[in-house]
Amino acid sequence: MERGGRVEAFRLLLVCWLAVGPAPAQVRHPLPVLWMMPVSSGPGRQNLTAAVAPAVRLALQDLQRQPPPLGNYEVQLQLLDSQCDPAKSLKALFDAMWAGPKYLLVFGGVCPSVTALIGRSLPALHLVQVSFAASSPSLSNRKWYGNLFSTVPSDRALNQATVKLLQRFKWSRVGVITQEGARRSEMKKDLIRQLLKADVQVVSTESLSEDVCSSVRKMKESDVRIIITQLKEDSASEVFCCAYRLNLFGARYQWIIADGGAAGWRLRWQVSGCTASSLMTAADGSIRLQIRQLSGTNAAGVSGRTPQDYQDAYLRQLFQEGSEVSPLHSFAYDAVWVVAKALGQVMEAMRHREKFSLQRNVTVSEVQVHRMLQDAVRQTRFEGVTGPVFFRNGERMTSIELIQIQGSSGVLVGQFSTSSQQLRLMNHLLKFKGPGPARDQTLVLLQRQHISLLLYSIVSSAAGLTIIITLTVLILTIINRKHWLLGSSGGSQDELLLMGVLLSSSSVLMSGLDGASLSNWTFELLCSVRLWTLSVGHTVGFAVLFAKTWRVYSLCSIKQERRQRAGRVVLGMFLLDVLLLTSWQILDPLRRVVQHHHLETEAADQDVVVRLYSEHCGSTNMELWLTAVYGYKGPLLGLGCFLAWSIRTVQVDGPAVSSQHLTLSMFAMMAFSVSGASGSLLTSHNPPVQFCVTSVVILCCNVLTVSWLFGPQVRCLSLKGVKLQSEAAEEDDEEQLRRLNQQLKSLTAQLDAEMETIAMQLHETPEPELHRKMRERDDAGDIGAMMSTHAAQVCSEDRSSEGKPSNPDGLNSPEHVWRRLSVQLPILHHSYLPAIGGVSASSSSLFGSREAFIQHDLLRTTSCTPDATRLGPHYC
Repeated sequence: MERGGRVEAFRLLLVCWLAVGPAPAQVRHPLPVLWMMPVSSGPGRQNLTAAVAPAVRLALQDLQRQPPPLGNYEVQLQLLDSQCDPAKSLKALFDAMWAGPKYLLVFGGVCPSVTALIGRSLPALHLVQVSFAASSPSLSNRKWYGNLFSTVPSDRALNQATVKLLQRFKWSRVGVITQEGARRSEMKKDLIRQLLKADVQVVSTESLSEDVCSSVRKMKESDVRIIITQLKEDSASEVFCCAYRLNLFGARYQWIIADGGAAGWRLRWQVSGCTASSLMTAADGSIRLQIRQLSGTNAAGVSGRTPQDYQDAYLRQLFQEGSEVSPLHSFAYDAVWVVAKALGQVMEAMRHREKFSLQRNVTVSEVQVHRMLQDAVRQTRFEGVTGPVFFRNGERMTSIELIQIQGSSGVLVGQFSTSSQQLRLMNHLLKFKGPGPARDQTLVLLQRQHISLLLYSIVSSAAGLTIIITLTVLILTIINRKHWLLGSSGGSQDELLLMGVLLSSSSVLMSGLDGASLSNWTFELLCSVRLWTLSVGHTVGFAVLFAKTWRVYSLCSIKQERRQRAGRVVLGMFLLDVLLLTSWQILDPLRRVVQHHHLETEAADQDVVVRLYSEHCGSTNMELWLTAVYGYKGPLLGLGCFLAWSIRTVQVDGPAVSSQHLTLSMFAMMAFSVSGASGSLLTSHNPPVQFCVTSVVILCCNVLTVSWLFGPQVRCLSLKGVKLQSEAAEEDDEEQLRRLNQQLKSLTAQLDAEMETIAMQLHETPEPELHRKMRERDDAGDIGAMMSTHAAQVCSEDRSSEGKPSNPDGLNSPEHVWRRLSVQLPILHHSYLPAIGGVSASSSSLFGSREAFIQHDLLRTTSCTPDATRLGPHYC
């Protein structure tokens, strides 16, 4: 019964074809072709034959009007109902070939499962199939499906266009939603394979089930921004309704619909809960990849019809029959022309070979005919209503349109050429909700946290000043070894303490260097140097303070062995520090470590996140090594503070440095060590703050230690220097006074000798001769001039007193001369000193000393000779 119904339907179809117009007058050679098509329309299945038949009828009518040689042949289609069942289709094919006539070509093939099975059998049956349905990606293997050709671009071409679109906008993170079905499952597998090949990450793949919103919700939970859908037209509105409810639309999201169909996409169905405006709002900006149904040119094709003329004729016939529009009608029209041209070319080639062959009655074998037909289809090229028709590797080469939904209409914004594999976008027509295309994920901007040049300059200047002060104190300490005030062993300890301060201060200069411009080797070397300088400097400084504190503490104790025990503790601590650092460097050396911190969102763009990161020194077991360092230094710091508190009131170190300074230094070392370690760990996420905190702690500790321990020493050394300068000045004054006294003694002795000579001459010489000699002396020396001046004064006084000239012989008598000499010679003796460069009147205080009085007594003793005594008592 079923077979009789199918035959009857086929007969009715043939009657319709024959009733189209009168038969041509010339004799046309029949070309039998099998048309495999699902005729019966079951539940939920569209009758594609009724929608495609008008297009096939138009193609056959246009073929009848073609001139020879194509007009010499008539394509006769025998319909086989495939029922979309591979087994029944294969049985129907075998029955038709058994019953005859001899078929060379199979037309149609809409069901993918039937097409796949028949396509594998075509080489064995020496048949070629021309289809007008899209072939699945699995049919692209030309070794298996080399005899299958389709006038519709394959689904693989749609996936290629999708990948090109993603690459154009640099989208590398997508999600895929696919509707259930064999064909779209093949599309999904091929799409994922192409996406992985193009380095595009597929975050989520979902299949539409009964609960459509659950699949869409998973896309949102996965933070997918670019969503690719492969679904039917009737499911699009339901998907966009869920997208509207979940707020999965707008500037942050981009929907790409690659359904593989050829019809224009319309949101015709309204889902309960979503209005038409809601659907348009959710779908606004989405891009659909669709296959061009009709050529965009107005030129007539191989049939003599323009695309618009063909469409009008098709719609008229469809309206008369009352059928729906098929998305494959234009491809079916061009497929009939491919069949006719290929068969006509083969028939002409066979007739030409038989007619002009050297041998009579030569027949072409079935295999040769099959090859000729296969080559003829492969080389087919003409202008159809769908555009240029030609094949490459069995696939139709054409253009895939990119339609963007803008408002309530679709706008052609680009095309993808399957032959050149090039995507052409019209950017001036593209419209996005945001300032540009949506991002495939939240944009994460990596920003490196580094220490600014200004901050490094300020901190390094402070560190340099600390180093200069420490070097100055170290030089003064070395130069003034004999002025150390902390005991016999204090000098070497002071030098060690200052060296520790220098090392720890130098680590500040290296900790702020920018590692971005440094190589890994240089960066790791700086890490090691910084660790060694800081740790060794801290250990040496603390060891010296501990030794000083222990020494003061031991002075108050009777047990002397505590001093030796303190030395052992200090030496053991230093050796343990060196051993630990060496093991750290050998077993787990420091490396460059990149640390990512918290995220900060920029206010200008909510979809942009700034991720801060920093580079620092680290190792695999960093926490373990730090625990070991803090583990043995912590108890020693506590012990040092206990000893420092015990000696806070002890006064044993002299006036320069007291035990209070040691106590303050030890407590400062403890406080700054704890605060520095805690601050460094708490601010590790912010390198500038960490650099400031650790640098300030280190420099403050060093400055306080140097000022408390070496400030009094420097002040005492300065005071002692001033005292030594004053003592040297006093010694110089005493030496100069001693030399002056010696000169005065020699001059006094010479004057005494002269005076004694004069006195003897006065005693022995008569008075007239005395006057003459005295006048000669007046002309020869200073003493005579003085005596003459004195005589003139006496003469003037006598004249003024008596009112009359006195007797010169009376004035110059020996008695008057002796009286004048007894009064003037002492005066002459004292007034002679400035004349020879002696002590001035302003320096008369020097004669108040004991040596001045001794000199004066000596002068009197020398002057009072027996001869001088006779001159008068005033002289002696």
